[in-house]
Amino acid sequence: MMNISQFIRFVIVDPVNLSLKGKFLSVIASFSAILIVALVTQQLSIGTAYPILVASMGASAVILFIIPHSPLAQPWPFVGGQLVSAIIGVACTQFTDTAIASACAVGGSILAMLLLRCLHPPGAATAMAPILAGHPISSLGYGFVLMPVGLNVIIMLVMAIAINRWLLRHEYPTVSGNKNAIVKPAQQTGISDQDLKQALENMDTFMDVSAGDLRKLLTYAEAHSFKRFKGNITCADIMVRDMPAVEYGTEVEEAWNIMHKQKLKSMPVIDRARRVIGIITWNDFFKFINLSAYESFQDKFRAFIRRTPDVSTDKPESVGHMMTTSVTVLPETTHIVDLVALMSTKGYRQIPIVNSENRLVGMVYQANLIAALYDEQLATVVSSD
Repeated sequence: MMNISQFIRFVIVDPVNLSLKGKFLSVIASFSAILIVALVTQQLSIGTAYPILVASMGASAVILFIIPHSPLAQPWPFVGGQLVSAIIGVACTQFTDTAIASACAVGGSILAMLLLRCLHPPGAATAMAPILAGHPISSLGYGFVLMPVGLNVIIMLVMAIAINRWLLRHEYPTVSGNKNAIVKPAQQTGISDQDLKQALENMDTFMDVSAGDLRKLLTYAEAHSFKRFKGNITCADIMVRDMPAVEYGTEVEEAWNIMHKQKLKSMPVIDRARRVIGIITWNDFFKFINLSAYESFQDKFRAFIRRTPDVSTDKPESVGHMMTTSVTVLPETTHIVDLVALMSTKGYRQIPIVNSENRLVGMVYQANLIAALYDEQLATVVSSD
């Protein structure tokens, strides 16, 4: 039997994992969306007989702005669920008994939404609207589907996309299998997309989470677990300090000599304030050299890196003309778990490290990360012995 403390915990549990700021923004978003939907529909209404707002739009606002990543909040469930339910609701007004008509409207709308893969709970309320409202609404016939339901849905969908992306900073619509996820568990935990899909199907019950969100959840959980077991090892602990760097105007030959003498495969490019503006690798030197079958690579390469004495030239003369500008940098306080994600899944071999002022302070290579992970594992084994 549930005691008082258990009952209190059961009652006060928060159903949504949102910060106070997130909750406040969601309230503002819902308020703004309903206000704009009502005002626009009022302006576009073709007559006073048509209502300007369907009550179920309030419930839709909760889903669209509180849990926008839910499968129930995506565009097709929202649009399809509302419109299909409205059609079924109008059809059920033919029943003279209100109880039977209401039951048929709810049951029929749910069945249709399930079959059409557009389940949206507020749709069942939309199906009941023409029945419970009586003659003023039922007399509109299927015009009710277009006005106000159709117009409400279109405006609300536009508002949902705009508000979620620009105000709430949510990715909406959410696409299953999003490639922008930080790390795929398949490459760290051995869990593939097919594994996630099969697990959700085996539950044989609806779970309000997409495979994409579940993938992110597993990734974040693994990252937190990694930090908990490995401790606070940051980029500052493993990076190579006093890293040589070149500037935008550094001549190609000078940059090559630095990399060749110090046996570097890459080197950051900085401005005068030591802020990273690019990176130069061996590939950046070689990609500008065109060889024919009878030409020597050494001769071509020497000619390329040497400064052209003429005023005009058809080859890069400084590092800034050949560097890669899209470079990823990390703060020195970044935990090495973020390096694991970048180097194991995105193929980065080196990452420039910056301080709080965004100035270059070092470089982390794959070898540094591997050594750090190996040393930590070795220390764990030794301590256990």
